[in-house]
Amino acid sequence: MSQIINPSMNQPMNDLPNLLEQRCEDIAKGTKGLVIPTIESYLNMLSGWDVTLDYASIHKTFAFKNYHQTVSFVNAVSWVAHKEDHHPEICFGYNQCKITLKTHNIKGLSQNDMIMAAKINALLD
Repeated sequence: MSQIINPSMNQPMNDLPNLLEQRCEDIAKGTKGLVIPTIESYLNMLSGWDVTLDYASIHKTFAFKNYHQTVSFVNAVSWVAHKEDHHPEICFGYNQCKITLKTHNIKGLSQNDMIMAAKINALLD
């Protein structure tokens, strides 16, 4: 079973709710981002997401059969982003969509990025 991390302390915590049950929260400018071991623990739980070499963002490319499916997915991601008030970078074409997540206030990764990644993955489950 994957280990879940307490984001405020960057330490393992067994009773942290599932990412899908959490909500994105406001993060003050200057807040420290997640540390590398915490990011790696989350990525083990988040199928298909990769981290950049500087650990400042995560990304995933989704493949679809056609443009209609791709745009439908982009619209669904946009709805989740609006609801969570955490907005990814979305780049899409005919049959694929690349999502990039980072927390701009801290110029790195936060719990919000992990929550969004889980909720975006859940759109296709």
